[in-house]
Amino acid sequence: MNILSDLQQGLNTGFINRQSGNSGRFSPKLLTNAANENVLEHLKVQLETCESFVISVAFVTEAGLAALKSHFIDLKAKGIRGRLITSDYLGFNNPKVFSELLKIKNLDVRIFPEEGFHAKGYVFKQKDYYSITIGSSNLTLNALQKNYEWNIQLTSLENGDIVNQVLAAVDDQWQKSFELTSEWIKNYTTVFETIIQAKRVQQKNSDTIEITPNTMQKEALTCLADLRSTGARRGLIISATGTGKTFLSAFDVKAYNPERMLFIVHREQILQKAMTDFKKILGGKNDDYTLLTSKTYNRASKYVFATIQSLAKEERLNSFNKKAFNYILIDESHKVGGHSYQRVVDYFTPDFLLGMTATPERTDAFNIFELFDYNVAYEIRLQGAMEAEMLCPFQYFGVTDYERNGETIDDHTNLDKLVSKERVSHLIEKVEYYGYSGKTLRGLIFCSRKEEANELAVELCHRGYETVALTGSNSIAEREAAVDQLEQGTIKYIVTVDIFNEGIDIPSVNQVVMLRQTQSSIIFVQQLGRGLRKSNDKEYVTIIDFIGNYKNNYLIPIALTGDTSKNKDNIRHKMSQLNYMSGLSTINFEEIAKQRIFSSINQVKLNSMVALKEAYFGLKQRLGYQPKLTDFIMNDSIDPEVIIKAKKTYPAFLNAIKEDTSSLSDYQLKVIQFISIELLNGKRRHELLILNSLLQRPVAKHSILDEMRKLGLITTAATIKSVENVLNLTFFVESHRKAYGEAPIVILENRNYRLNSQIEKSIENDEFKQAMQDVITAGFLKSKQYDIDKFLTIGRKYSRKDACRILNWEKDESSTVYGYKTKFDTCPIFFTYHKSADIDASIAYEDEFLSQKVIKWYTRSPRTLSSEEVITITSSNRTALTLHVFVKKSDGEGADSYYLGTATVNETSAREVIRNGKPIVEMQLILDNEIDHGLYHYISGEV
Repeated sequence: MNILSDLQQGLNTGFINRQSGNSGRFSPKLLTNAANENVLEHLKVQLETCESFVISVAFVTEAGLAALKSHFIDLKAKGIRGRLITSDYLGFNNPKVFSELLKIKNLDVRIFPEEGFHAKGYVFKQKDYYSITIGSSNLTLNALQKNYEWNIQLTSLENGDIVNQVLAAVDDQWQKSFELTSEWIKNYTTVFETIIQAKRVQQKNSDTIEITPNTMQKEALTCLADLRSTGARRGLIISATGTGKTFLSAFDVKAYNPERMLFIVHREQILQKAMTDFKKILGGKNDDYTLLTSKTYNRASKYVFATIQSLAKEERLNSFNKKAFNYILIDESHKVGGHSYQRVVDYFTPDFLLGMTATPERTDAFNIFELFDYNVAYEIRLQGAMEAEMLCPFQYFGVTDYERNGETIDDHTNLDKLVSKERVSHLIEKVEYYGYSGKTLRGLIFCSRKEEANELAVELCHRGYETVALTGSNSIAEREAAVDQLEQGTIKYIVTVDIFNEGIDIPSVNQVVMLRQTQSSIIFVQQLGRGLRKSNDKEYVTIIDFIGNYKNNYLIPIALTGDTSKNKDNIRHKMSQLNYMSGLSTINFEEIAKQRIFSSINQVKLNSMVALKEAYFGLKQRLGYQPKLTDFIMNDSIDPEVIIKAKKTYPAFLNAIKEDTSSLSDYQLKVIQFISIELLNGKRRHELLILNSLLQRPVAKHSILDEMRKLGLITTAATIKSVENVLNLTFFVESHRKAYGEAPIVILENRNYRLNSQIEKSIENDEFKQAMQDVITAGFLKSKQYDIDKFLTIGRKYSRKDACRILNWEKDESSTVYGYKTKFDTCPIFFTYHKSADIDASIAYEDEFLSQKVIKWYTRSPRTLSSEEVITITSSNRTALTLHVFVKKSDGEGADSYYLGTATVNETSAREVIRNGKPIVEMQLILDNEIDHGLYHYISGEV
């Protein structure tokens, strides 16, 4: 199959008969901003593979342009240029966006001078064809990600009439346009300011604006009221930084209407603002409010705002009646494990105690959930807050840190290199290129050492960037003065080492620079959160993360996604997609930075017992009881498969961390091991369904089959026989049968399924039955990620043994599959894209993607075109043989491979070649379904 026939197939499907066959990548497509796909992702895909491009749009915003900046950087490294035509129509485009366009050195920009320019088109010259997108989307983030848009994507060969019409129109626009220059921007700025002044409407005085609860706050207030209605006296709110926890607490106090209230914080500089916010919600006289700090306070006030340091002093604390406050709030309540907090909490007896935090996770043994009686009234993390548009959108850029002579910044880099003139120049180049939203730069830079912060601040000042360094050595007054300078615009940056991770509120911050390795996902989110508060001065916040050769790079996708599964495949999947952030935020990585993260993921050991134990006790603290496997899934914690891979069974894991109270017999543990290792993954539901039924009673085979059909499961005779072979253990090799107790787990007798007599007796033991039920239920939960009506799910990972089982082979022959094997009219083909450097030359074949649909693939050696197995494969188009293709990026990923779907052979491509003196056969496999672009780019990218 060549590009012409593929294009003809796509056109036939798109314009003549949609049922004519697989449309592939060349079928015309309507692009909208649907739930799982948006116009922006489509443009990124085209940019990644193009040889040149043209963008013709009337309107461009800073956010829309920023979302593509890292891709322009990667194209520049490849020597690829593009053109952009835009306008000054209606004065929509901000002068600043024109200045941003000038920063992109591989982009030629012109301004169309005529009124009414309203074009919206994107043209990409690919290797063998043109891809054209024309419709309603300007280069604005709303148009590319959020708004309901209609754009048609067309594909044409160079001789096609449509592409020539489009290119002619582009050339006409280009010739009529003039070059964008700094001088033109200066003149346009004057005109723009006049337009803005004419449009500006007198703003109402902010004091007259009624503050009402936002969506999150309304839900949380309802939850708090419901919690108290049960008689609960304590509750915890978990809410991402910037979502309005202080206002929420004020709204709840208003609803509760306490006789007296105590609000506790850990820093004095937060206290005044908290009291001011409460006044806006609660109203009342000034005498109703008082600050309890190290100085005097009004003892008669209804609302008392105190720092923990001043309140916990014995003399001060004892001056209060234990029932002085019937409502107490503790801000940043993850700190409540400290002695001062404990003294205060133990002293007072309020009617209701509310804790508020963005990060309840702690590294010490203190259980914050226990303190609040395990009453999590409401929880909204970063992802949910972004989706609800409660926070300022962010444009995240993972950029490559400074590199010299092949050596880059790593965990052990000396200070002199961290603040070298070359690295500072690299820093400035990146922060200038990726920019910020708004008129005035207000940036925070997080670095790793006090000395680095101080020297970097000096160097930035020398370069014309007014900067102040703040470390733990600076006083509260010095910190407040620096923050005030930043807000006033008299300095551009504050460089700090961790002290601004929390407890600081600077809504106007529009650029956050992470110039250090990520030590923890919690700190990463805290630092990112410094810029997420909304402000009229910015449309979004720019996050620039300098990624060196740090061993902890794997934490970046974990922090951005909130993924705590410790499953590397989950993390890789999200890194290859990058469209998981809701709302108007985007995540972008320069290519080298992305590969460094993938490398870190491969190298890290996420399933160490230390890590698993920490996650286990974290969940136990939250729940207040020993978690089951299903609890890990329901609470988005560790993937149970990670636990099983580490210790084979959950009871064995519990025993390893000294949590086991199991009295299960050796045989019972073997049965649990069978279900855990073979079925927990949920890759086929059939076995789970049978076992789940048999936990109650023996069941007729026809009843089970009827239930399977109702659910939409495949119930061919071969599938049911395969399921039976698994459950009676005949599918497995001898060593596995011994590990699973040897006796059949399920017996088919008189057309009825039943458990073997030993298990039937064992399930009278509630502990054993509950352990089985837990694994089965967890398996059902995990099965939701797999297609119910297909044998294998495209894009998911499978082992060779999985393939043997799910393709209905009678036995596990995974040890002899090697690269491929033909059996029962199926032929699974496994290959590794990037071979190890030390692999035997005789099997170091050059398998590769020729496109997202075509794979160049090699047989084993020695093989010729007349070899029986080669003939079987090349003639599969005319026989019942189905080819199933699996691939993994490298051996660093482990044994499992991504399923790419079924394929046919391009018979005319089959030819004999010589490798290491032996003949093998090369051929093209044509996938029935195009490879997902994110997976394609990840697999084919550099190791």
